[in-house]
Amino acid sequence: MSISRRTFLKRGLGVAGLAASWPFCIERYLVMTNHYRISVPRLPKEFSGLKIAHLTDLHHGFLVPLWFIRHVIDRTNALNPDVTVLTGDYVHEFNSCRQIDRVWPEIARLKARHGVYAVLGNHDHWADARRSVYWLKKTGQNLRHKRTFIERNGKRLWFAGAGDFFSEPRPLDELLKHIPDRDCRIVLAHSPDTADTPHARPVDLMISGHTHGGQVNIPFFGTPILPTRNKNYSSGLKQSRHREPVFISRGIGWAMYPVRFNCPPEIAVLELATS
Repeated sequence: MSISRRTFLKRGLGVAGLAASWPFCIERYLVMTNHYRISVPRLPKEFSGLKIAHLTDLHHGFLVPLWFIRHVIDRTNALNPDVTVLTGDYVHEFNSCRQIDRVWPEIARLKARHGVYAVLGNHDHWADARRSVYWLKKTGQNLRHKRTFIERNGKRLWFAGAGDFFSEPRPLDELLKHIPDRDCRIVLAHSPDTADTPHARPVDLMISGHTHGGQVNIPFFGTPILPTRNKNYSSGLKQSRHREPVFISRGIGWAMYPVRFNCPPEIAVLELATS
C-alpha cells in the first residue's frame, strides 16, 4: 500500500516529535526499581542478604510534582526493605523553605524494618539549611554527622552520615572515630567525591547520589556532564581513589537540565553480600 508524500511527512514529523519529547516529557517519569548485589568484604555473615532501599535527589519542585514524590515513596515502602537510606537534595528551590515543608511530610512516610536514615545535599543547604535540619530531626531520620548500628547475633553493622561535600565538608575520620575499626561501616554521603577525601579509617561501602547518572547517557560516548571532580563517578558501583567501594544512584529528579536520555530515574535496592 502506497502513501502520499503529505501522509509520509506527517507520520515522520509525528515520530520526530515523539523522539524529541521523550527525554523531556516521558523518560524523566519512568522510575526504575533496580536491584544490585554488592559484595562487602568485611560484612559479617549475619548481614548477608540485608536489603537497603536507596533514594536520592528527589528534587521536588519544577517538573517534579508532589504526586510523583508520593508515587516514589509508596513504591519504596512496598519493597519492604530492611533499611532505607536517603542521600540528599530533596528540593530544587533557593533561599526558601516552601518546597522543604511540602516534601518532607511525604519523606516522613518512609518505613523500613531497621530504620530510615537520611543526610542532606547541597540543594537542601541552598534552600534553607536550618529548616532542612529541622525536618531531619522531626522525622527521626537524622544521620547527618551521626552514627548508628543494627545488631544481629552480637555483630554490628554501622551506618554513618557524612556532611555535604560542597556545603559542610567534614573529615571522615572525625565521623568514624567512635566506630571500632573491626566493625563494618556504611557511610551515607550526598556527593561521591566525599569518598576521595583524606581518611585513614576504613569505609566498607559509601552510598551516594548527586550525579543523577549525568541525566544524559549517549551511546558510545557516555555522559557529557557530571557535577563531580572525579569523572569516573557516574552511577552504579565504582571504586574510590582509596580503593573502597562507592555506590552511586541515578536518583529521581533533575538538576542540571530538565531531561533524561538513556538514564532513567531509579529506586536502587542494594543487597549486601559477603565476599
